[in-house]
Amino acid sequence: MKIGRSFATLGLFFWAFITLFPLYWVVVTAFKAPPAVNGGPTYLPWIDFDPTLQAWRDIASGLRGNFVGTVTHSTLIGVTASVLATAFGSMAAYALVRFPFRVKLGSGLIFFAIAMGGYLVLLNYGGLSRSNSMLIAFSAALVVAVLVNRMHLPGPIMGNEDIVFWFVSQRMFPPVVVAFALFLMYSELGKSGLTMIDTFWGMTLVYVAFSLPIVVWLMRDFFAALPIEVEEAALVENVPSWRIFVDIVLPMSTPGLAATFMITLAFVWNEFLFALFLTNSKWQTLPILVAGQNSQRGDEWWAVSAAVMFAIVPMIVMAAILGRLMRSGLMLGAIK
Repeated sequence: MKIGRSFATLGLFFWAFITLFPLYWVVVTAFKAPPAVNGGPTYLPWIDFDPTLQAWRDIASGLRGNFVGTVTHSTLIGVTASVLATAFGSMAAYALVRFPFRVKLGSGLIFFAIAMGGYLVLLNYGGLSRSNSMLIAFSAALVVAVLVNRMHLPGPIMGNEDIVFWFVSQRMFPPVVVAFALFLMYSELGKSGLTMIDTFWGMTLVYVAFSLPIVVWLMRDFFAALPIEVEEAALVENVPSWRIFVDIVLPMSTPGLAATFMITLAFVWNEFLFALFLTNSKWQTLPILVAGQNSQRGDEWWAVSAAVMFAIVPMIVMAAILGRLMRSGLMLGAIK
């Protein structure tokens, strides 16, 4: 028994070393001078090399780009998108837990036929622009599909579990395909006068859509674990459903909402591909600026490491807070 525990402890120490050493390497490299980086590996400050703040001075002076601006952009976009995604995703997750849904496959096929067919007809024969054709066709298809779904249609019927799977399956698409399609759509909207590329709301709406499947997936299991007896007692007192959700369910779900918000913010904060496709300079986010930390002389790792510190420190803080919530009994406290 003791031997097994000793092997387990050694394995944990080894795994901790594998996990933490890259972080340590980034930290010490951020305080190295160029000769200490290019002259071979050095590990210990004041022993192997003399620490310097030159990389940080370059960042503070703006020599390495507008770090203050990109950190502000990432914070504003990340927090706004995470708040909106958590709010809308929580409402969707609660509805999927407490109310039965029946979506007929036929109504989905009708939606697709009207949306695509209407778009092509309006574009080729209606004389409308692509953005206007898309807006009218998809709006009409949504209204017709909702009305048709209430009728008797042949074919399979999808329930709550199928809807949840559909939400989660949105993350299975290759991100580069989605990013390219969004770029084309935003370009067409820009031709109609609605600028979305390299804007705050353009990036925020993308990240809300990008994060909704995660929020629905996380919050659905959390709401399912809440005691339904409290909600049933409120229904007996004729309390409206929206007040039950706002005044009873949300306060009980505060730890789960906080954890979901932080997980969502971590995804948005570190997202690279959408920001690469959909921003230029006005609303460039931190991952893009970090990825561009090189020069004509090659990769300057002391500058790259200092830039990476700006990106990973907030996430380390978030992970520490999230770990504290979990250790303090996140789920148990919510159920109580």
